[in-house]
Amino acid sequence: EKHGGEVTVITMGPPQAKETLVKCLAMGADRAILLTDRAFAGADTWATACALSVAVKQSEYDIVLCGKQAIDGDTAQVGPMLAENLGIPQITFVKKVEVDPDSRKVVAHRETEDGYEAVECRLPVLLTAIKGLNEPRIPTLMGIMNAHKKEIRTATASDLGISPDMVGLKGSY
Repeated sequence: EKHGGEVTVITMGPPQAKETLVKCLAMGADRAILLTDRAFAGADTWATACALSVAVKQSEYDIVLCGKQAIDGDTAQVGPMLAENLGIPQITFVKKVEVDPDSRKVVAHRETEDGYEAVECRLPVLLTAIKGLNEPRIPTLMGIMNAHKKEIRTATASDLGISPDMVGLKGSY
């Protein structure tokens, strides 16, 4: 909002994941995409990053923001693999970010084993966030009502033009 940007949230999961996307819309996201298909089932981090990268490539973006890691696999691999698939730089474990849209740069303050460091990077960039990067919004009643009116686009492997052999269990290593 500060820089006039838009937020698109993308997740891959079963149809029930739609409720999480509704919550994201209620918190202020502009668009939502749910990658849902039996072909995605059993995906490891590689196959997940493959599917997500195809979906992201179909949108315009300056910053791709991922969580540090998923709670199920706890590997912290999807974000970096996604950046590699997109061919963009990545900055991991980000606690604070400053965006300069005029110079098309970000300065990301990232946590390291020894403390923190600041990294400057040109856009587009992928950032993986750690707790404390922001204070999540509490959805308002109006936000919740508007979220239920917004379309959540669903996409299958076929919709994305992905071979079922590249995703899910078949595309996993």
